[in-house]
Amino acid sequence: MDMEFASPKILWFLLLLIPLVAYYIYRTRRGGVAITVSTTDSVKNAPKTVRYFLRHIPFVLRLASLSLIIVAMARPQSAEHYTNTTTEGIDIVLAVDVSTSMLARDFLPDRLNVAKEVASEFISDRTGDRIGLVVFAGEAFTQSPLTTDQSSLQTMLGRVRSGLIDDGTAIGNGLATSINRLRESDAKSKVVILLTDGVNNRGEISPLTAAQIAKDMGIKVYTIGIGRRGTAPYPVFDEKGGEVNIVNMKVEIDEKILRDIATSTGGEYFRATDKQSLQAIYEQINTLEKSTVEITERTTLHEEYLVYVLWALVALVLEFIINRVILRRIP
Repeated sequence: MDMEFASPKILWFLLLLIPLVAYYIYRTRRGGVAITVSTTDSVKNAPKTVRYFLRHIPFVLRLASLSLIIVAMARPQSAEHYTNTTTEGIDIVLAVDVSTSMLARDFLPDRLNVAKEVASEFISDRTGDRIGLVVFAGEAFTQSPLTTDQSSLQTMLGRVRSGLIDDGTAIGNGLATSINRLRESDAKSKVVILLTDGVNNRGEISPLTAAQIAKDMGIKVYTIGIGRRGTAPYPVFDEKGGEVNIVNMKVEIDEKILRDIATSTGGEYFRATDKQSLQAIYEQINTLEKSTVEITERTTLHEEYLVYVLWALVALVLEFIINRVILRRIP
């Protein structure tokens, strides 16, 4: 709570206290009627009474009373500030390809780990939004429902790995599962960010059919093709899952399908050929899909002059009591 004055210029009258104090000091040092005595030793050694220590109190109280009255005339006001923040978040589902091709080493250590790292940074920047996580390969499932709990979402993202489900690339199923996560959403903006490195070769739902459903439901889809152009080093595993060799294989991404999905739903298609370009893509999406934050500020002023007036009266009453009772002079 802040304090301000409606008429601050009146406070300049406080400067009048300076000559009053100066005059009081001058009068006190000058003293009263002079009396000639032979010696002052007996006076110096006399015990000091309560009256001696309180002799300046009435003047101090009178000065305090005058100061308080001047402050009261300046109309002190306490300012109470109210801030109401309304956030209109966006519901976002991250659909991540976890097929074995995501273990390719054109990204270090591999595509999947880089995709998880960059997605984690994106999640950290989306305070207030509900975000869900869907993973897909030969089929798709929900790794995390829509949530604003970033801690649990980051934990679920960290558990994503290849080999959890049958291999393959079911882009349509991945998109359809993401749409299903957003089906009950009442958010004004609903977004799917789908990342894959391959060509749709599995699943019961075609990518374009899923895209049409997303369009009908007002869901915007951003698609990302991850993988460098040309060939990339892929690990080859034996039957027990152990890596036995690294071979260069052609990078095949169905960019036409991904572009058609994005265009038909009002989103955009991006190609990430390294970690830096993938980070730039997420940053661009982060800029395009901004949450709406409305801040309403209101200030209420409360008059506080009465408190100062009351304290001024208390000071005057105390001065009267000390003068008339404790420091009273007998004629």
